[in-house]
Amino acid sequence: MSGVQIPDNVAKELEILWEGFTHSKSFAFPEEVEEAQGEIFEGVVKRVSVNAYERSPEARRKCIEHYGVTCQVCGFNFEKIYGEVGKDFIHAHHLKQISEIGETYQIDPVQDLRPVCPNCHAIIHKRNPPYTIEEVKRFLEF
Repeated sequence: MSGVQIPDNVAKELEILWEGFTHSKSFAFPEEVEEAQGEIFEGVVKRVSVNAYERSPEARRKCIEHYGVTCQVCGFNFEKIYGEVGKDFIHAHHLKQISEIGETYQIDPVQDLRPVCPNCHAIIHKRNPPYTIEEVKRFLEF
């Protein structure tokens, strides 16, 4: 976030060291908060500072125009299941993370984006670096 470029091998080593330091191997969603053992609370305010990268609605539109609104991983289509309320609902997954690029760049919606459902999108980003679409498809082969 500082604009300083860290080589991949150094970044991976830092991640391993940090993981060992925190002793935390569990995955948590950004909206989850840490709780004391035995206590369960909802609605706890937690201040979070993040960089937000602007997404182009035009790029999303062109991606969907090319690929359609069916998930490229699992084949789910919201309109087929939910009817009109699900029409045109799908996430646009960036094959290369915007946070990795760290600057404004020109996007090719057909080459750089793929429509994926929210569940598959969450699985893709469950690790860093993200799983590829092909890797997540293989998870579904059972």
